[in-house]
Amino acid sequence: MTIHAQALLFDNDGTLVSSLASVERCWTRWAGEYGITAEEFGRVALHGRPAVEIVADLLPARLVPEAVARVEQLEVEDVPDGGVLLLPGTRDFLDSLPADRWAVVTSATRRLAEARLDAVGIRPKTLVCADDIKRGKPDPEPYLLAARQLGVDPAHCVVFEDAPAGRQAGRAAGMTTVALTTTHRAHELAADLVVADLSALSGLVTDGGVEISVRG
Repeated sequence: MTIHAQALLFDNDGTLVSSLASVERCWTRWAGEYGITAEEFGRVALHGRPAVEIVADLLPARLVPEAVARVEQLEVEDVPDGGVLLLPGTRDFLDSLPADRWAVVTSATRRLAEARLDAVGIRPKTLVCADDIKRGKPDPEPYLLAARQLGVDPAHCVVFEDAPAGRQAGRAAGMTTVALTTTHRAHELAADLVVADLSALSGLVTDGGVEISVRG
């Protein structure tokens, strides 16, 4: 299967890098600080959503700004302690792409996203974060904004995601979706293409854009 695109839009956590251990450490500590029980915490969807939305599901509105700042601080401080690792294939795949053909679109704040990306040497020319939008994934706003910043029709963009919320956002934006089974099982990820991780793919730059193929 070959997918033709003019722009490639990547989620970060679970797609380019793994920060699951860090997320678990930091959010568990945060929940304890705010007296949130494991049962309450377990009822809330975490992966692929902005922290402000998660916190708003758990705490009164008056506490949300302070609590969001606290969990962001915990996660940023955790980055140097092995809080982020490159996933297989990330480096080679990104290195094969022109800088103006791809973007990172993450539900993390800009401060946290830049800390994680810098830690593994990824410096995207275009980065869309939670700070830049009003409605996070599964709303299409983040991906539509990235397409506008790259100057590409959404119909000619390909979204790479590991989480159902992100995949839904890409679909809602009218984009082709590639799902990675790094954090979810294949049957949970309805997409145009499902692969294990970016090492399963190759990118060929052409005059018309990028051709994405599954490695034989």
